[in-house]
Amino acid sequence: MPDAVTERWQVATHSRIAQFESRGASSMSKLKILLVDDHEAIREGLRVILNAQADMEVVGEADDGDGAVAQTTALHPDVVVMDISMPRVNGLRATQALRQSCPGVRVLVLTRHTGDSYLQQLLRAGADGYVLKQSRSTELLHGIRAVGRGGTFLDPSVADRVIGSASRRTPSTGLPAAAPEISPREEQTLRLVAWGYTNKEIAARLDLSVKTIETHKTNAMHKLGLHNRMDIVKFALLRDWLRDN
Repeated sequence: MPDAVTERWQVATHSRIAQFESRGASSMSKLKILLVDDHEAIREGLRVILNAQADMEVVGEADDGDGAVAQTTALHPDVVVMDISMPRVNGLRATQALRQSCPGVRVLVLTRHTGDSYLQQLLRAGADGYVLKQSRSTELLHGIRAVGRGGTFLDPSVADRVIGSASRRTPSTGLPAAAPEISPREEQTLRLVAWGYTNKEIAARLDLSVKTIETHKTNAMHKLGLHNRMDIVKFALLRDWLRDN
């Protein structure tokens, strides 16, 4: 695994978050956060940590996926901090439902699961970030601020593995070892996809039609041998595209 690449990604990510933090609460409204976890003690601990931040406010809680969707619809939070393993409706299904019913909300998954399969499923479902419960609370705060401002966040330990696996791949097994050239507009589109923007948001940002954005995205993915959002995020990490937005 290329340690230098990993270190650059971690430094860039934390540097970007530090820029947000340095602006101070006076220059921005508080991020409204919904906590979703079936363990009340975990929600209580998270609530204390988050409400102690000058730029964050916990506006609601839910103990399963159905509650997450209902509370999001009622409270309009900026960020939903979502557990995966919950009774009745789990975090994966809730994330998929939120993408349909509340596309503007940002979803940060907070879980103990470290397997790639969970990460892949959640990114495909539309999650904007992934933080491990066993990481330091500072990683959770970084993640909330990153996704709350429109970015993507992967827990550093997860990012290490993603970068490592992606860097070892060849064209026959997934990501290309030597990527072909894509057009500047295709690159712009993929960068914004990696940051978590929807096709509609990218179209508005670049002053293009949604159909044109979809074409740029499809063409770029075909040229690079990328198959899904997980591949785009991996490619963005390797290209150091997540340094800024």
